[in-house]
Amino acid sequence: MVTRERAVPDGLGGIEIAFDDERLVADAGLVLPATLCERLGAQGVIDGLLERPGDPAIGVAAGAKALSVAFAMLAGADSIDDIDRLRAGASGAVLGLRPRAATTCGNWLRGLGFGQVRQLDAACGELLRRAWDAGARPERLVIDLDSSITQVHGYKKRGARYGHTRVLGYHPIFATSAQTGEVIHARLRNGAANTQYGAKRFFEETIARCRRAGHSGGFLVRADSGFMNYGLFRAIARHGGHFSVAATMQAHVRAAIAQIPEEQWTPIAYPGSGRAEIAETTIAVDPKHRSGAHPLPERLRLVVRRVLNHDPAHPQQPLFNDYRYFPILTSRTDEVALVEACHRDHAQIELVIRDLKDAGLAHIPSGRTYANMAWLVLATLAHNLQRWTAILGLRETRITQHRTIRNRYLAIPGRMVTHARRRRLRLPAGWPWRARFLEAMKRLRALPALA
Repeated sequence: MVTRERAVPDGLGGIEIAFDDERLVADAGLVLPATLCERLGAQGVIDGLLERPGDPAIGVAAGAKALSVAFAMLAGADSIDDIDRLRAGASGAVLGLRPRAATTCGNWLRGLGFGQVRQLDAACGELLRRAWDAGARPERLVIDLDSSITQVHGYKKRGARYGHTRVLGYHPIFATSAQTGEVIHARLRNGAANTQYGAKRFFEETIARCRRAGHSGGFLVRADSGFMNYGLFRAIARHGGHFSVAATMQAHVRAAIAQIPEEQWTPIAYPGSGRAEIAETTIAVDPKHRSGAHPLPERLRLVVRRVLNHDPAHPQQPLFNDYRYFPILTSRTDEVALVEACHRDHAQIELVIRDLKDAGLAHIPSGRTYANMAWLVLATLAHNLQRWTAILGLRETRITQHRTIRNRYLAIPGRMVTHARRRRLRLPAGWPWRARFLEAMKRLRALPALA
């Protein structure tokens, strides 16, 4: 009798698929930020601050619900339904808490009021203090202010408006640390909000959070022309800082630039093939803007960069040189080249906003304003957990893109097994970043545990 082997289909068509392994972990690398949360006492901080007398259920397991949302964002979630990915297999075993269902987190977010959003924001401020005490504090505090448009679709998003970009959405405002790339403070506003409106109050909330986190020295605030506000300038001076803010090309600014002698323009190295030069002058400050407890000086320093619109190496040159001008109002007394170069680095805040939109802020999920405000707070918490993991664990000396951190260290498939009465997280053999992952885990576990 001849025995014939059963034919096995060739190619991918021969693979049988079954969702039946309860030990698999989809994003095993989340054990890194989860360990950091455990050392910082994040769940206890949120549980201790969040409460709503009219609805006691809001405060029940608030820390677990908030961190479930944050961990899902770290894994790439951009909507409430995506939170359920944390409940598949043994994924919850690496988080240090039982992840809540998407419906539970969604109902919790929609039940929050304005006071609870502020309490959640205060908890993030306390975690900022603890992370800075653990070693994530920037050596030099440079605060970048900026706003962005977060587009939404549909007409049931409360607070969504058409702004100056003619895009329906919200208009969040951010304060970030230039050295560490973390978000110090954030506020969600409707899409039609004016950047100058509320800028002074937003800065005062930001610097108050930095003071509570332990920063007692000077600081620098950088912003674009949307934040050109003399009340903001006085507030920065009152708190002992300096400002570097782009100025709008108003008539008096144009007149001041036109009076700069040609010989005072100094060439600088500039990206691209164009030619750039810098110079400085001063402009008078209207007396009504100089009044107050900390009045501004009669004249402010104006640093100007001009960029040639055409390529000077091109064989065909225009009849007249045509420049674009970029004026900066500043209270700094450093060398003009240093002031201009430092202000140009303000553009790196766009990288932070890009990372936020890469995950949590890619989508504003709810039709309720306070739920969306809480979503923004949790998106900044998730972003900061990623940055603190990179600083304290991976010892990153530069700001690495969030997607890179997620692909190399967070989105690692694994399996949770038990051996000799000990749990073991088994990760892929030959993982290229294995050594750095293990070093990061060792450093995070060595941090002092906070209640």
